[in-house]
Amino acid sequence: MTDKTPEKGMAEAALLAKALPYMQRYENKTIVVKYGGHAMGDPALGRAFARDVALLKQSGVNPVVVHGGGPQIGKMLEKMGIESEFRGGLRVTDRKTVEIVEMVLAGSINKEIVALINAEGEWAIGLCGKDGNMVFAEKAQKTMRDPDSNIEKVVDLGFVGEPVEVDRTLLDLLAKSEMIPVIAPVAPGRDGETYNINADIFAGAIAGSLNAERLLFLTDVPGVLDKSGKLIDQLTVDEAKALIDDGTISGGMIPKVETCIDALQRGVKGVVIVNGKAPHAVLLEIFTEHGAGTLITY
Repeated sequence: MTDKTPEKGMAEAALLAKALPYMQRYENKTIVVKYGGHAMGDPALGRAFARDVALLKQSGVNPVVVHGGGPQIGKMLEKMGIESEFRGGLRVTDRKTVEIVEMVLAGSINKEIVALINAEGEWAIGLCGKDGNMVFAEKAQKTMRDPDSNIEKVVDLGFVGEPVEVDRTLLDLLAKSEMIPVIAPVAPGRDGETYNINADIFAGAIAGSLNAERLLFLTDVPGVLDKSGKLIDQLTVDEAKALIDDGTISGGMIPKVETCIDALQRGVKGVVIVNGKAPHAVLLEIFTEHGAGTLITY
């Protein structure tokens, strides 16, 4: 027995009619989606995410997926009996660790996402920064303030890198071939080493090189909240900086917002922080009037 009643059909038609202007707005535009490690935990949400990405492609959008995988890396290191060293609260990536990082990010996680998108009828291809010399990295220079002396010190995090060169040639070829790139944040350095790159920063560099219309950060929070805990649906860069200064934006949201601002400076038109644990968050953000997260623009 089917539930395709006339009322249900009319409701679906009304939804499509509302979405159509937004579909036309983003036709042939590039949208980069950063799929976070914490948003990956639920298989049902993973399938819903893959369906959203496939629907973007079918609607004429050019989606590019960049993914993280911190929790999965931690589990694999534990399974392999490799103890992690932390300096200033950040994990040190030594040579053994970076091998595991590459195996997990560019291997198991990457191919799992590719398979999910392919199962929705689209062609996805798994990549990392090494493929086609897409991204080159340099060793990250991290400074931490010593709590006792209040003096800033340089912290050596090993093979943790920052993107310094992005070549979009391969991504342009894939877009013309109707393929969806799924990219792991691992890249080579000019020194011949392999570097693990923060997935948010990596996604910002990719989105900037493509002059993306939108960069979506799928996280485990609804977006930027005001002091009363209410979602702020839109911010300018200046407003975001003011909220950092007055303490409204605090803790782990500060580096997230700073990464959004950096992506805008690289050439992205708008950056959105959205709850990746909400079903179909990507479609709600792109194809509805009010979106689903916090949009930051200039």
